[in-house]
Order: sequence, then structure tokens, then C-alpha cells
Amino acid sequence: MGSRDATSPRLALRWLRERTRDITDQLDAPYAQPGLHWLTDEAEHERALAYMTGGTGYQLTLHDESTCFVLLAYPVGVKS
Repeated sequence: MGSRDATSPRLALRWLRERTRDITDQLDAPYAQPGLHWLTDEAEHERALAYMTGGTGYQLTLHDESTCFVLLAYPVGVKS
């Protein structure tokens, strides 16, 4: 559903937040809750930054009854 190059882990995290907002806006409330929680979870954001800064990818998965959304951010040169 799209990709974007980011020049830093912080910009990659910003992209993850934007896409998560877009996806949760389209989901019914019960399915949106994990994404809405993730959007406010600063400790998890710091963990994502630590992974990406350390050279490891970070994945967030959201779903409803029929669709699975996988958001993945990883450093250049790392295969998904």
C-alpha cells in the first residue's frame, strides 16, 4: 500500500505514526484500539527508535475481520 524512504529513524517513526493514524481512521472502533494505543505509547516509540538505530527493523501489525496491515520500517541495507 506504499513505501517511503526516510533519512533517519525518527523520520521512519513519523511515517509509522502517520500510516497508523490513516489506518485506524478506517477501522471500526474495536479493531482501531491497538493502533490508537500504539499512537500514544511513548515507551514503544522509543523501543522502535532503538531497534532502527541499532540496525534492526520494526514491525507493527493491525487488522480487522478481513484485512491485515503490516507496517515495517528497517534501515537501508537490511532485508525485510
